[in-house]
Amino acid sequence: MQLRELPSVEALARRLAGGSELPQLLVVETVRQVIDEARLAIRQGESGFDPESVARNRLTSLGSMRPQRIINATGVLLHTNLGRAPLHPSATTASQIGSAYSNLELDLGDGSRGGRGKYGERLLVTLTGAEDALVVNNNAAALLLALAALASGREVIVSRGELIEIGGGFRLPEVMAASGAWLVEVGTTNRTHGDDYLRALTSSTAAILKVHTSNYQVVGFTEEVGLSQLVALARPVGVPVIADVGSGLLDTHPSWLASPPPTWLAREPGVHQALEAGAELVVFSGDKMLGGPQAGIVVGKQALVDRLRRHPMARAVRADAARLAGLAATLEVYAHGCALELPFWKMATLSYQELEARATKLLATSEVDGRIEEGASLVGAGSVPGQSLPSPVVVVEGGEVAFGRLLTMEPAVVARRQQGELVVDLRAVDPADDDLLATALRTACRS
Repeated sequence: MQLRELPSVEALARRLAGGSELPQLLVVETVRQVIDEARLAIRQGESGFDPESVARNRLTSLGSMRPQRIINATGVLLHTNLGRAPLHPSATTASQIGSAYSNLELDLGDGSRGGRGKYGERLLVTLTGAEDALVVNNNAAALLLALAALASGREVIVSRGELIEIGGGFRLPEVMAASGAWLVEVGTTNRTHGDDYLRALTSSTAAILKVHTSNYQVVGFTEEVGLSQLVALARPVGVPVIADVGSGLLDTHPSWLASPPPTWLAREPGVHQALEAGAELVVFSGDKMLGGPQAGIVVGKQALVDRLRRHPMARAVRADAARLAGLAATLEVYAHGCALELPFWKMATLSYQELEARATKLLATSEVDGRIEEGASLVGAGSVPGQSLPSPVVVVEGGEVAFGRLLTMEPAVVARRQQGELVVDLRAVDPADDDLLATALRTACRS
């Protein structure tokens, strides 16, 4: 192709816009970039550069990035890449409050300015037994705010075994540095004792931080200091204990589950228990096992929570109206005693037999050549590491090709690939989507 043979930006954009739902502005900008690259390729003597084909592929790639609903057949209930916890219908409806004006910061009782998120915070106080609560935009922000408000320019003691890194490059030491707090590491990776904390306490100590190792386990020759013991050694010297319990499990003995609680919950800390152990502040996520929208939640002593609320950083990390409304609706489900209606808990408590019956029907309906095997689902999002939920899975040969085809379906289906085979786990699939999934499998697995 010669320079004079290149199509104009306008002509090529017009041809490609017809088959795309992308804004015309984005189509034109993409085409312009491709035409510029084509000119450079021609000047450098390269051949085979087809600007129309390249631009079409880029627009297809851009289209796949648009937010859209997918079917989660991975078996990971709280899949961070897929949006974590699906919302209860009441939370979804409440989140639509962002499409109109609301009483976000208005007291409808007397028409005066009200506090942002006060209703949800009242629910949190009632559900956890804390003195006060504060909601921000995510749990990393909650921890950052707590450290900035209580410990900037001073020392915070943390066990070396709890210096976590989670997905997306979130590293505890870096968050502490950003807050202005000075990290004081104690103990070793596998063993930390109470005396380690005692020796580290100084007049510059602002807090002791206890962090749940949410996405890994240290096993073997190990020892850690429990929250109650930390409180016992910190309280006499007036040092608060901050507990980051991460996952948002409100109680280790959930009233909405059969007693005793399932084994996969055995090592997961609960918000209620952390407060009961004496932690002055407890921070956790709203979009994990709590089952709500993305949020960071702080509960604890009123005097300390108020310091966080009045800190300048609080405005930078505050939650918006839609998020606060969705979280409040989720908390109402707990307050009504109906937590099993939340999608996360509904999925987590599905029986093996129910899932097996659905898997059998899926195979028959999809007419694919597959089999059902014993498998395991994961809670995900750094919760209950090392634990799984027994689940049957549908296994189909030709995994690589079928996996890619499923991603192009509408709605897209995300499954697993394992040793060249496609693995479909129904635990995180809404039963109402089973027929859609069967159709997608039939199409994706055809030879």
